[in-house]
Amino acid sequence: MTLTDSDTQARPTADAIPRSRRQSPPGMFASLHVRNYRWFFSGQVVSNIGTWMQRTAQDWLVFTLSGNDPVALGVAVALQFLPTLLLSLWAGVLADRVDKRKLLFTIQTGILVQAAVLGGLAVSGAVELWHVYLLCFILGTLSALEVPTRQSFVAEMVGKDQVANAVALNSSIFNMARIAGPAIAGLTIVAVGEGWLFIGNAVSTLAVLAGIAAMRPGELYRDEAVERAKGQLREGLQYVRGRPDLMAIMLLMLFVSTFAITFFTSLAVVAGNVFGTAADGYGMLSTLLAVGTFAGALLSARRGSRRKPTMRLLLGAAMALGVLEFATAFMPTYLAFGLALVPLGLATITFLNTANALVQTSVAPQMRGRVMGLYVLMVMGGNPIGGLLTGWMAETFGGRSPFYIGGAMAVLATAVCAVAMTKTRGEHLRDLLRLG
Repeated sequence: MTLTDSDTQARPTADAIPRSRRQSPPGMFASLHVRNYRWFFSGQVVSNIGTWMQRTAQDWLVFTLSGNDPVALGVAVALQFLPTLLLSLWAGVLADRVDKRKLLFTIQTGILVQAAVLGGLAVSGAVELWHVYLLCFILGTLSALEVPTRQSFVAEMVGKDQVANAVALNSSIFNMARIAGPAIAGLTIVAVGEGWLFIGNAVSTLAVLAGIAAMRPGELYRDEAVERAKGQLREGLQYVRGRPDLMAIMLLMLFVSTFAITFFTSLAVVAGNVFGTAADGYGMLSTLLAVGTFAGALLSARRGSRRKPTMRLLLGAAMALGVLEFATAFMPTYLAFGLALVPLGLATITFLNTANALVQTSVAPQMRGRVMGLYVLMVMGGNPIGGLLTGWMAETFGGRSPFYIGGAMAVLATAVCAVAMTKTRGEHLRDLLRLG
């Protein structure tokens, strides 16, 4: 599978694309009327199920290899997200300079190889904890390059008017896969072990490669590439620093993602150490959380095709996330805890999608890659710290503590952000909440 020779030809800018091709009918699935995005979406539907199977299997493999040690699970999370701290800003600069489509193809090939190697080790019975740690770091390195590129590529596929809808649809398939993937993984781990799930993820990545290869470069909504020059990373940071609205979103995202959105580590600990379930119980909790995130993504897609994202929605979703997470921590039974994850998932994905769309629709096109690199750093960069803190809190204060501490931190961060923005703008809080 190779990219076509036409990829090397000059692309038209967004202004050169006929207006009839730019417009899509309003509705929940508006972006799917764009051919290139339709190919991308189709590949993601398949691949994301494999991704979530691997995530679930990987967490459980670390958990069992370490003797159910929550700290070991936190180390794995930290290693997977540590490269984001080092590379995501540079990846944003790279995305502004080069052909994003070709870069995505190369990175996805590397992700396929990583999954195949981990699967081979697990199936053969040769896997050790240090193998998983090393491959977590490799996957994290690839993801640090892939996520800012993919995020900034959305606008090139669908155009600015449909960015919010496309972001939400991306989230919907991601979370639909989160429903199916962990459930499949839980049953498969019990039946045949973790290894075949990694192999399955490697095979599913072929769908992404096929979707990228099938795109028509001439139909992308591309802006002129940024020429290589010194100081471009600093230029991007200064751009964000001069925008109080972007600064508020970035800082709120950093605190909420670091302390509150730690479900991938927390759920395994709650399933195993609080409620005493096996892999299938962990998979079911992940699935219930995904039901909420999937519903939230569909609501965001419907809203994104009709209206612009607002600061009021962002702050409201962040506050709801914190309150719901705090309440979930004190659910007395496995069933009650699982059901509480549904509204928590809805609030979480509404917060994430709104923040993403606000950033993408408010930046200059030539800065999009660098700004999204910083955004990804805020979303994922806190995970090495958050993963280790989650493991430490669970071991020190009990398996429920990451939920009630994380929820309280989200509420506090949202309140501080709202107050800081009112002072910066010289407005009353009620005026801020009316912003659209």
